[in-house]
Amino acid sequence: MQLRIHSAGGKLRNALLAPLILTALLLTGVVQANEPAEPVEQVIKEKPFAEARVVLQISDPNPFKQTLVLNVAGNLIAYYGQDRVDIEVVAFGPGLRLLFEDNAQAPRIKSLVQQGVRFSACANTLDNMTNKLGHEPKLNPAARIVPAGIVRLIQLNQAGYFVAKP
Repeated sequence: MQLRIHSAGGKLRNALLAPLILTALLLTGVVQANEPAEPVEQVIKEKPFAEARVVLQISDPNPFKQTLVLNVAGNLIAYYGQDRVDIEVVAFGPGLRLLFEDNAQAPRIKSLVQQGVRFSACANTLDNMTNKLGHEPKLNPAARIVPAGIVRLIQLNQAGYFVAKP
């Protein structure tokens, strides 16, 4: 889990009491618990028999594009079967809105997660949105945090994933 504590200037600060503060914030609902994404080397081991490895990019706020990304993930599962395809959706820029807790697509995301799809949220975008909004947007509990969405795409591509931007 990452705890982001911002000073008045917006810089990240470490806190010696971070575990206590985090527990208090989680209990009061001020902070959500989104875990960091697993390293690429680890996710590859989770589906060693996958015939296809696909990363879907969403960087557009358009609800139709968000629906399309989820449709593509569903179509891949329907074609290959959930055990023979490895899918990760990486959201960054305005596309991070797909992973907001209150997004209308939350039930579909939950269903896709149950079928093995991973959802990664860009920490850079999250920090920028937090600065603009004055608070950190609440993310879907399925969202895993990656330091930079574009870097995650590159890492997955280098590991053999096909990158698609539907």
